[in-house]
Amino acid sequence: MEASQLKIFLSSFLLLLILSLAAFPSVTIADETAAVVVEGMVYCQSCDRFGSWSLTGAEPIPAAKISVTCKNHKNHVIFYKAFETDGNGYFYAELDGFKMSHNVLDHPLHSCHVKPVSSPLENCNFFSNVNNGLYGSPLRYENKRLFRKDWEVVVYSAGPLAFRPAHCPPETHY
Repeated sequence: MEASQLKIFLSSFLLLLILSLAAFPSVTIADETAAVVVEGMVYCQSCDRFGSWSLTGAEPIPAAKISVTCKNHKNHVIFYKAFETDGNGYFYAELDGFKMSHNVLDHPLHSCHVKPVSSPLENCNFFSNVNNGLYGSPLRYENKRLFRKDWEVVVYSAGPLAFRPAHCPPETHY
């Protein structure tokens, strides 16, 4: 009876291992055949949505700065770089130099986060926690890849992130 239980256990373990490896897109960073990119948007959250994650009525922020930080499985920073949004509040952050020492534990979905850094708008430059921006918005894989003849780019999404006005008028209830 013990031999059959051991076979079931090993079969289950191998199946889980294969499924967990298949769940992540393969990114071969070390041999420069794939590049990693993070994209997203940065907004100014309207006062009437203050305190929520809603971006209804929010305006994109051109020239806002965000940062991408990646830590390895030992919690050491292995990548950090700040990026700026374009005129539409969109950022396209190429993680040049990002290396994984462990293909599963240091995978960008686990190891990288995006945070807002600064807003050029004087009337909208306070941090908000929309999509965990204060602690680092996690990356999402949305099955987006760019292919060329000899390499590919894996594109992850983060956010959207937001800043908020420093002072919002108090709500009046009649």
